[in-house]
Amino acid sequence: MKQASVATAEELIPERLNGSLVLPALAPEASVAQLTYTALRNAFLSMDVYHSDADLRLDEKRLAADLGVSRTPVREAFARLEHEGLVRIVPRRGAYLVRKSKAEIIEMITVWAALESMAARLVCERASDAEIGALRAPFAIFEDGGVRARLNEYSAANLRFHQRIIELAHSPLIDSMAKSLLVHVRAIRGRTIAEDDRAERSIVDHMHIIEALEARHAELSEGLVRDHALQLAKHVERTVEL
Repeated sequence: MKQASVATAEELIPERLNGSLVLPALAPEASVAQLTYTALRNAFLSMDVYHSDADLRLDEKRLAADLGVSRTPVREAFARLEHEGLVRIVPRRGAYLVRKSKAEIIEMITVWAALESMAARLVCERASDAEIGALRAPFAIFEDGGVRARLNEYSAANLRFHQRIIELAHSPLIDSMAKSLLVHVRAIRGRTIAEDDRAERSIVDHMHIIEALEARHAELSEGLVRDHALQLAKHVERTVEL
C-alpha cells in the first residue's frame, strides 16, 4: 500500500485511478477521527473499484498501521463511509469497497444526468460570467486535436468539467446528492473515455455546453448536459462488462 501527499479526491490525477489503494498522508490540523475519515475517503475515491485487479477487501489493521492510528478511528471511518455508500461492512467477514452492478451503474448515471442537467439550468441563473468562462480553460491545451496523445490529462479535465457544473449551480443539496454518486460515475467515466471515439466527441460536446451556458440559454444547456450524460449510460449498456 502506497503513501501519497495530502490531496483532495478531485486533485488526484488519472494515473492513480487504478486498482491500487493510495493513502494520502495525514495533515496535522484536525482530530484523528476526522483525519482518518478524510484520508480513507480520498483514497477510496481515487481508486478505480472497477479495475480488474482491484482488491475490494479492506484490512482494518493494516490501514490503521499505514495511517499511524489505532483501529478505532478506522472502524469509525468505515461506519461513516458505509452510510455514504462507499463501503460495505459484512458481519464476521470485514469491510469491503462497494462495486455496483452494471444495472446499478446505468441507474446512477441516469440520476447523475438529472442532477447535472438541472445544475446546468441553475448555472445559467446563478453563476457569474467569469465562472462560466473559466470552464474553457482546462480544454485550451487540447485545441490542437491532441486528445488521444494526452488522454490521462483529458480524462482529468473531463471529470473536473462535470464536477464544476455541479458546483456552479450553487446548490448545496444538488452538490451533496451528486457527491454520493461521484465515486462510481467518476470511475466509469475514467474507464470508458478511451473507448471508441468518446474522447473526441466529448470535447465537442463540452464546447457546445459551454457556449449554451455563456449564452444563458437554460433549456438548451439543460438538454445538452442531460444528453451527454445519457450517452455514457448507453455506452455502458452496450459495451461495458462488470
